[in-house]
Amino acid sequence: MPPAVVRRAPYKDFLQPALQRRFASTTGVLLALAYVEALTLSKWNHIIYPWLPVGLPGLRTLAIFGSILPIIILRIAHSHMGIRTSNSPLHTLRRTAISFATLETIITFTVSAWLFSQTYLLSTPAESNLGWITYYSGDRARLNERALFYTVDLIILGIVQGVLHMSMDYDRMLLGTVRPRREGDANARPTAGWERLSEWAPVIIVRAGMLSIAVALANYVVLYHFLRRTAWGWALSFFRIFYSLPKSNIPPSQAPWSIWMLGRSIWAGFLICLLWYFADMAFRLQLGKEPLKNNQPLSAESKDPNWSLLNGLRSKKTRVAAFAMWELALIARDFDARRQAIFQDIDRKEGPVWSQIYVICMSVIKSIENRIDNYGKPPAPPPAQPEAAPQQPPPRIVQPPRNDNVLAPVPAPKGFRSSVGKLITDAVTSPGKTPVEVYLPEAKRRALEATDRFLTKEQQEALRPENIGTPLRALAFKVISAPTIGPLFQQRFSRRLTTAVFGQPYGELSIYVNAAYALSRLAVSSLAEDRYGNVQRDVPALIRTFTVVIKKLERFYDTLPMHWTDINKTRECVEVDELLDALKDGLGDLITAFEQYSSDLRLTRADMRLAKEAAVKKQAPAEAPAEQPRRPVEEAGAGAGAGAGVDANVQPEMQQLR
Repeated sequence: MPPAVVRRAPYKDFLQPALQRRFASTTGVLLALAYVEALTLSKWNHIIYPWLPVGLPGLRTLAIFGSILPIIILRIAHSHMGIRTSNSPLHTLRRTAISFATLETIITFTVSAWLFSQTYLLSTPAESNLGWITYYSGDRARLNERALFYTVDLIILGIVQGVLHMSMDYDRMLLGTVRPRREGDANARPTAGWERLSEWAPVIIVRAGMLSIAVALANYVVLYHFLRRTAWGWALSFFRIFYSLPKSNIPPSQAPWSIWMLGRSIWAGFLICLLWYFADMAFRLQLGKEPLKNNQPLSAESKDPNWSLLNGLRSKKTRVAAFAMWELALIARDFDARRQAIFQDIDRKEGPVWSQIYVICMSVIKSIENRIDNYGKPPAPPPAQPEAAPQQPPPRIVQPPRNDNVLAPVPAPKGFRSSVGKLITDAVTSPGKTPVEVYLPEAKRRALEATDRFLTKEQQEALRPENIGTPLRALAFKVISAPTIGPLFQQRFSRRLTTAVFGQPYGELSIYVNAAYALSRLAVSSLAEDRYGNVQRDVPALIRTFTVVIKKLERFYDTLPMHWTDINKTRECVEVDELLDALKDGLGDLITAFEQYSSDLRLTRADMRLAKEAAVKKQAPAEAPAEQPRRPVEEAGAGAGAGAGVDANVQPEMQQLR
């Protein structure tokens, strides 16, 4: 009986449960926040009953949590890796404005706001007079416009938040990067996600209050005046099914505008915004945690950890590949046993594990070089399909009949008489130059004389072709310089460089930074841990590749021309600077570790000189602006330990609008 085949679990079988646990913990925090908001809507006529989760407070908590549940589902469905890469916000707007994801996001936030508005109205006491139906003169039912006012206000708030959610790209997952531990960082541990959430709480509260106040004032002063008649007609059409309401669709003569109504609408908007922003930050912090379980890599639970890790690195899904690359970088730095297992695992059909990791990470780094080389070139046409050779007809025994025109005139005989006739015909039909050839130069000369006689030198300069577009350029420059709509059309240097280096439509920086660190760290550790010497054969190519990529990236950085719409003219790009730092750190570690063995590795002096030049970091300007105080959550990266490069806590709206 043949032995049973042991199933090797792919990397996603370990990543998906980890992400689901993080989603579940985030959902628990939102449920607790919903309970706190339910307490604020309770009637405090008793000292115990309003606190009990069983009964009306519990039902109110579930109703409030139900209003945030569509947002949780939306975040799970729309999460993506990497920043949006495009030359200008206008290009991003064209790509996302009419997409199904944008429409789904706006509708989801609108539904969430409507659900919360009905929960809020049902939770208010009867003396507040905020029910949908009110009775006058006994049993005469009338529609209460106060409830309509609150509902319209929160629906507008949901639409605004949906637009902000898409424009600020809240669905992006921010992953951390691994950097070398420096002196004093050996015992540093990343700050827990819930601790960082408590640090962000004051910022979230301020943002929720600002958005709620802005929308409530806009609705109170302007918007409700235009939407009142339409909203009143829709509400009447719905409630006539259940109540005997007047047939007239004309709203009351006096609208429910008062400071009391404005204050209540601000408070209701603040509560739902608080749920939205806490949900966004909790998801961002939890999903940005390092790929560890019980302080061990996720793939450690596999029966074949190295195979599962390689499966994740080869994944076509960016999320799985990014987490696997992050785990590889953590293994290279923090887990000695797993790192040694990579060097010792050589008996595989596809080759040693180090060789497979080397090929995968090098292809990631070389993709930067390929994009730089292909920048500005037209895309290569798809390969043409080979055409099948036409079928040859069988040979004919009898020649086919001629297809000549039997009615064609007989060709003229060639001789002296025909030559003389042709000469006379040409002389008659070609008498000389055409009228255009005769009069056009004279007309041009007369026009130039008239121009010199009637126009001044300044007027002639203004009519030159290169100067005709100057007023249009001045108008365009005024448009792109406007603080409100100008940034939408500006093609800034940082955006264009990021798009060229990382590709479109999304670019994930952590994959490249972690790949560079993992390769350099594994190569340096191989001096003491690689007993078979597999790594040393790849070190020369590793050093040369890092050198070439750094040189090309720096040259491209310095020579990429500024676009005329870039009014700032700043040649800076944070993402590419971080990538260069990671490549130079890795190359510097390789030079330090292998310089004494350069002759044995067949690295020439020119190779080492170019590598040392590439590893030198650019010095900061002498007169640099004063350093801004860092936020408390920026002290540690997205769970990447000390020296993390990307902060998973920074909100997209704090960065460049993409």
